[in-house]
Amino acid sequence: MDLQVPVKIFDELEDEVIESTGLLDLASGAITQVKYLDYDCEGRGLPAEKEDYDFTCGILSNNGKDVEFRVEVDLFTGKYSVSANELLEIKVRAAKLFAGIDGKDLANGAAKGKGKSH
Repeated sequence: MDLQVPVKIFDELEDEVIESTGLLDLASGAITQVKYLDYDCEGRGLPAEKEDYDFTCGILSNNGKDVEFRVEVDLFTGKYSVSANELLEIKVRAAKLFAGIDGKDLANGAAKGKGKSH
């Protein structure tokens, strides 16, 4: 089962926003295949390494609806990811926004599934 969804990533600097795209793995929170738009990462370095770097966020979109979330950047490896807590929040908010499923209903459905044994 493919649990990767396309996301937009925004590295916010003091006077510039650097946009990129990637794939968010909904199982692990890893963001792979990051491609910068109009930014030379090899020549200019990782945006998060800049002195005026502020934060990084991501957007998951579906049918004109968006879920915005915080993205972590590992300065040592240059990899982007989402924390476990943030990933859970993304899933709940996306279910509510995209499918009209309430967080309580989502949790209750998961609880019901755990109670069954075959």
